[in-house]
Amino acid sequence: MIDIAVVDYGMGNLRSVAKALEHVAPDAKISVTDSAQQIREAKRVVFPGQGAMPDCMREMEARGLRKPVLEAAAAKPFLGICIGLQMLFEWSEEGGVEGLGVLPGKVLRFPKDAMVNGKGAKLKVPHMGWNQVEQKGTHALWAGISPGSRFYFVHSYFVEASDVQQVAGVSRYPFAFTCAVACDNIFAVQFHPEKSQSAGLRLLANFVNWNGKVQVGV
Repeated sequence: MIDIAVVDYGMGNLRSVAKALEHVAPDAKISVTDSAQQIREAKRVVFPGQGAMPDCMREMEARGLRKPVLEAAAAKPFLGICIGLQMLFEWSEEGGVEGLGVLPGKVLRFPKDAMVNGKGAKLKVPHMGWNQVEQKGTHALWAGISPGSRFYFVHSYFVEASDVQQVAGVSRYPFAFTCAVACDNIFAVQFHPEKSQSAGLRLLANFVNWNGKVQVGV
């Protein structure tokens, strides 16, 4: 049986995610897969992705992965990364497409008129590079990660969660935006833990050992 399925719907280089998981869980059986059966059989599921959300949704539908992804998000430890966070929500301003609707809220583009720092200098979109993350509440996936740790981001859109209780992390560019959410067995992040050195590897290791409960020993 597969321990961790990394969902492959043809968008992004998923090997870096798989290699990071192999590093923190060398004894685990990890598969980068577009097989609905393997996703259903896996003990844990990682849902990553890069690119435009309309393309991601289209490719996922074309490969018949919507249903197994939704089943996994409802039943087992589930980690969304980057677009894998955004696709969990109801709607995205990128292409005006509907997401999976697992979590309430929408995905918005960084507004051009707000992209100015405290000194009046314009900020670039996409938001790319290292940024601090403010943890909200306690969660097993934050265990051993210092508050204010820096993670690596690459994105032009951000999540606006309707339920503030589901916000697990916030970053700033230049305003505060949701960069991590937690709901039952789901944890999802806008940043790339696989590219975030020690803090990112710790988060992945925490996921590998997580039992799918929101409040566990921290």
